[in-house]
Amino acid sequence: MRKFLLISLIILGVAMPSDAAFWNKNKNQTQVQQSQSQSQSQPQNQQSSSNTSAQSQDANEATYPQDVDGAPISQDEYVDDTDVEEMYRKMPVPDFKYIHNIDPGEYQDTMYSTWSPYPLFRLTAPLYFKSIAIQPGYYLLTPREHEGKWYILFKEAGRIKYIVPCYKRKMVPFGFYENNLPKVKLTRPQKIREMALKFVGKHFDSSKRKPIPDTFLDASDLDNNFISIIVYWGNYRYYFVLRSIQL
Repeated sequence: MRKFLLISLIILGVAMPSDAAFWNKNKNQTQVQQSQSQSQSQPQNQQSSSNTSAQSQDANEATYPQDVDGAPISQDEYVDDTDVEEMYRKMPVPDFKYIHNIDPGEYQDTMYSTWSPYPLFRLTAPLYFKSIAIQPGYYLLTPREHEGKWYILFKEAGRIKYIVPCYKRKMVPFGFYENNLPKVKLTRPQKIREMALKFVGKHFDSSKRKPIPDTFLDASDLDNNFISIIVYWGNYRYYFVLRSIQL
């Protein structure tokens, strides 16, 4: 019996190191797997952290529509590539007239103003639109629509003398008048008068007057004796072309 117990103890003692080695081996494998999973997770964490930092950086930057860089630049605002000679040849001479050469819309435009709301065009040499010869003088340029098309009326002393067609009508850019119209400097009595008029107009409805439209006139010489003229009136600008020599 004692021999049997002794042999059993010896067998157990010999077997124990192999079991320890087995558990140490499993432990080492577990550590290796954990280290591999950590090494694999580190790039993902770095990538996610970089994405998070990029998102936070984008959030801190000013946001704007994604298509703002891809939006085409309006050629009309920078370089007008319109072939004015082609427009000149294509546009017909107006074949209509106003009764007694009176502009029917002038009364509506001048009803709330004490002076003419139209830009004044001073002409020192004759200009031509095909068979129309515009003689030197002072003209109030008035845009008017007729049968879906726009025209410029040359008015003198309240009467229409010439009618010229427009080849384009566009909105006036925001802030154009503020940047191009001269600032009127008022004297002290004029400032007092303006303040008094504003006070009366603010408190008495019968004295209120609507502001007249802002106006501007732009004329430039082109090749082949063409002259481009742009009439700014209120919220729109009107393009037409003339010639210094009759074609």
